[in-house]
Amino acid sequence: MLTIGKLARASDISPDALRYYEREGLLTPTGKTESGYRLYGEDAVRRVRFIQHAQSCGFTLAEIRELLHLRQSDRACCNDVKSRAIEKKRQLAAKIRTMEAMSAALDALIAECAGGSLPLDDCPILAALEQVDEHGEATP
Repeated sequence: MLTIGKLARASDISPDALRYYEREGLLTPTGKTESGYRLYGEDAVRRVRFIQHAQSCGFTLAEIRELLHLRQSDRACCNDVKSRAIEKKRQLAAKIRTMEAMSAALDALIAECAGGSLPLDDCPILAALEQVDEHGEATP
């Protein structure tokens, strides 16, 4: 059995993060000592590493909770997990496209600005950020 401190060291994570995972329903101690310290089984290290790796792949804690539930389900199969991974990949691709558009918009703003010591009222970047189209949307 591992205390929260030992689990934190073994998983290279803070005890506060482990407590957060508990509150989010991702991790459950297997017991407590007489003095109230949380105790975890050896499988907790593997579970925490699973959570961390899933987060590094872009899964939210809610999505990770779903994956953990699938893992424990008798009715789930690999395709259930694959479909979630495909959906996450689709979401990440959409975010990447959005961020690339944002980066291009910033490139255009940066290219318009000569820099120097112009007063802020004459800054082309600030002026462009203040522009809105006929729908009230900002225009780059």
